[in-house]
Amino acid sequence: MSILDKKSITFLENYLNNPAPTGYESSGQKIWMDYLKPYVDEFITDIYGTAVGVINPKAKYKVVIEGHSDEISWYVNYITDNGLIYVIRNGGSDHQIAPSKWVNIHTKKGVVKGVFGWPAIHTRKNGKEEIPKLDNIFIDVGAKDKKEVDKMGIHVGCVITYPDTFNELNKDKFVCRAIDNRAGGFMIAQVARLISENNIKLPFGLYITNSVQEEVGLRGAEMITQTLKPNLALITDVCHDTSTPMINKKTEGHTEIGKGPVISYAPAVQNNLRERIIETAEKNKIPFQRLASSRFTGTDTDAFAYSNGGVASALISLPLRYMHTTVEMVHRKDVENVIKLIYETLLTIKNEESFSYFD
Repeated sequence: MSILDKKSITFLENYLNNPAPTGYESSGQKIWMDYLKPYVDEFITDIYGTAVGVINPKAKYKVVIEGHSDEISWYVNYITDNGLIYVIRNGGSDHQIAPSKWVNIHTKKGVVKGVFGWPAIHTRKNGKEEIPKLDNIFIDVGAKDKKEVDKMGIHVGCVITYPDTFNELNKDKFVCRAIDNRAGGFMIAQVARLISENNIKLPFGLYITNSVQEEVGLRGAEMITQTLKPNLALITDVCHDTSTPMINKKTEGHTEIGKGPVISYAPAVQNNLRERIIETAEKNKIPFQRLASSRFTGTDTDAFAYSNGGVASALISLPLRYMHTTVEMVHRKDVENVIKLIYETLLTIKNEESFSYFD
């Protein structure tokens, strides 16, 4: 079974390079739907932009496979008289990586380039240096004053993204901003492709769901699950590679890129569905890792699980280095194995199968 082909990698690159921050996901969703179109019977979209490709839409029993499509970004919050721009977060943007980064400010007149400025090392006092904080990072667009910034079309509320694009590192690593979690949308699209190419006839309706606004509280998933009312949900997101420096494995657990999909344990994860995933991985010799969450997973799993009176839900994660930076990194084999694990798990699900807590 060919997991990743040239066409799929081209799609991944285009999909990652396209800016689609929280609340402004439409251009990315169009790329995703255009790729998915040959492999599904129809699409469902909602008022905030979540997109769902459906296979076998007339079936009563509904299974969701889901990722989220948005990326972290910034908003223009304040423009000084001398034309410098202060920002607030849109999602979990990391203020410490901002200084010296290029940015794209999205306006009605088009994209305006800018940079996060920072004082030169020569001007900072040893032992008393300011560190980057939300209230001291700023963007310089080369304007002499606020009036010139206004003429560029920049105003409070304009969204700001990083322009960093897709690269491959050492042949088997993918590096880009927004892998969290556009990789999820990519992987569920590959599952749909494999189902189509292998002429699989599913005994249930499959809803390939690319949700919006996860980065600000799982909002897209909260909305679409009420629309779909699924019986079962397999969620995919990213989790941390904890093998890199300055991460405490005693608190974060031990997961690494290159060692397989990560299967989560959490109250929102339905026990029997999780065990089915593990059995599928073992049967198909798919390497996997385990991760224990505390009260919640922090992913769209929580939104699906606690909706509609309860939906059997589970989480299969892609281990990732440097989350919420512009150099997020994943291993190609992990991407392939997450796709394979979701695909093989779907093949085990019977029509209207119960994953009762008491089974």
